[in-house]
Amino acid sequence: MRVLILGGTGDAAELAAKVATIQGLEVITSLAGRTREPSVPLGDLRVGGFGGVAGLASYLRVMQIDLLIDATHPFATQISFNAADAATEVGVPRLMLIRPAWEKVSGDRWIEVDGVKAATTALQNQAAQRVFLTVGRQELPAFAHLEKIWFLMRMIDPPGDDALVPPGMVLCDRGPFTLKNERQILIHNNIDTIVSKNSGGDATKPKIIAARELGIKVVMVNRPAIPPGEQVSNVDAALVWLCK
Repeated sequence: MRVLILGGTGDAAELAAKVATIQGLEVITSLAGRTREPSVPLGDLRVGGFGGVAGLASYLRVMQIDLLIDATHPFATQISFNAADAATEVGVPRLMLIRPAWEKVSGDRWIEVDGVKAATTALQNQAAQRVFLTVGRQELPAFAHLEKIWFLMRMIDPPGDDALVPPGMVLCDRGPFTLKNERQILIHNNIDTIVSKNSGGDATKPKIIAARELGIKVVMVNRPAIPPGEQVSNVDAALVWLCK
């Protein structure tokens, strides 16, 4: 049985590592290629886009894929919808591995918004001055017009030389992050607001905990809609689906 994992998350890498040890299963992980030095999962690896629904459907046929697992980032919705359509077209069983979203608890000062554009409006409405921006380098241009705000922008790879970025400083780093580290960043840079996508998981959650402890506001971008289909919330459940 040949399994294609659409990756890009820690869960995808963990799943690939476990599938690679199961006799009778061959795993291929596909990465979008947006990160310059991605963590390489076990098993076969392909990097780059498929060319839409038609390209992915062709790949499924040519590579004789038996099972498809969508373990992409919760905000990578285009590939998820493409995967749903391609799997239906080819007749390949598809599973979505979606880690649970973070939930607001007592002490959190969240301002929940739908989309990055709404996050920029929220910053203006809240009169934010020093912002910890953690939504990825591809979203930077949306904040570039906020010239009165200083941004600490954390991402894995730096923006390109010609990229449109808001005023402030770029911090290149890769999770998982510790609570101590996140607390120090917020205090040292006098951060009054965090902007974050609700990615879920443990790797970047410490910033949310640190914000709660320090009474810092969080502009939380809600997750977009996903295609219908069977889904699980953890790697072990995905393995059960694979082996049933």
